[in-house]
Amino acid sequence: MRILVLGSGAREHAIITALLRERDAAGEPAHAITAAPGNAGIATVVPVVALDATRGDVVADYAVDNDIELVVIGPEAPLVAGVADAVRRRGIAVFGPGQAAAQLEGSKAFAKRIMDAAGVPTGRAVRAGTLAEVEAALDDLGAPYVVKADGLAAGKGVIVTSDRAAAVAHATHYLQQGGVLVEEFLDGQEVSLFLLSDGHTVVPLSPAQDFKRIGDGDTGPNTGGMGAYSPLPWAPEGFVDEVIRTVAEPTVRQLEHEGTPFIGLLYCGLIVTAQGIRVIEFNARFGDPETQVVLPRLVTPLSELLLAASTGQLAGRPYPAFSDDVAVTVVLASEGYPVTAAPNRPLTGLDEAAAVEGVTIAHAATARSADGFVATGGRVLSVVATGTDFAQARARAYEAIGRIGLEGGQYRTDIAARVV
Repeated sequence: MRILVLGSGAREHAIITALLRERDAAGEPAHAITAAPGNAGIATVVPVVALDATRGDVVADYAVDNDIELVVIGPEAPLVAGVADAVRRRGIAVFGPGQAAAQLEGSKAFAKRIMDAAGVPTGRAVRAGTLAEVEAALDDLGAPYVVKADGLAAGKGVIVTSDRAAAVAHATHYLQQGGVLVEEFLDGQEVSLFLLSDGHTVVPLSPAQDFKRIGDGDTGPNTGGMGAYSPLPWAPEGFVDEVIRTVAEPTVRQLEHEGTPFIGLLYCGLIVTAQGIRVIEFNARFGDPETQVVLPRLVTPLSELLLAASTGQLAGRPYPAFSDDVAVTVVLASEGYPVTAAPNRPLTGLDEAAAVEGVTIAHAATARSADGFVATGGRVLSVVATGTDFAQARARAYEAIGRIGLEGGQYRTDIAARVV
């Protein structure tokens, strides 16, 4: 197929890497892939086009003019902006929900309403539009306090704290942009589970666990994600089937019932509590950095799954197959992240890192300079390692990231340590 992948992060680099593994009978790449806008790392493997991925008309015109057969939307912003709708209207298959269904991520309040209507297990939540409502909800639900921005916040809109003043300050900041949700604190192991949806049928990928806080031991502020691993050897027996039955299918069927079918990737952010599985959040696209550890283990061709979901053909398909290998990813971030990011600092040692057995590099905030790559933003890249067990994969990931030079660069040293 001729495939257009929208986005510029490590998630999109991981999607493209998985698609490039697919070969034709002659051993050549099976697909002609273009990324828009892509990044410097992606540009080393496929053509990139500098177009605004949040403009539905621009994306649709490009897809028509270039005979694109499948558009894969990576980030949340184009989904919430309705890009999928604009492309579908032109008769092109799109992996990604339309604007209405994308509110499952675009509005935490919308997601809670859908969960309530579908009977999906989740924590109590209060939507607040004023500081007085926030404070009343904090006092009602008690500590630890959980406050979430209602809209998109690049993975950094949530705070979990026992400090009431910090919770109030977080709410005050996001109230300037709209409402917030004050939620019940849920205690347990967190799980990220991706499910493909064609609007009616859901098919699971392999579960993963990510690490949101900036510091070792889950300390410091939330980030977009500092690392992940897959699979989850500690997950309860029957976990995936239970999530499909109690969370994914009811949610997708509720959206279908409301006339806003969810076509694409349903990301279920879950927590395994003493009372059972609960939903923390939904996203409407592949997660980052979990994509970096789920897709390297995928044996079933990714393109087949994306096209089947985009064209209503998931029913009757077997669940995707995964290798017995495990995967660990560690994110390298710029100095100051997640508050600020020191820009345009040189990156060295990337070739040496990629030479470690089982290691690939997924670029995010990078650019080319006369002397090589430079870091241009917060989360710079993901070092991805596979192995026969977690000890091997983890050792490979940290050996590789240790070979990369970035002044002031930071990364967590405890990714997957507990599972090892």
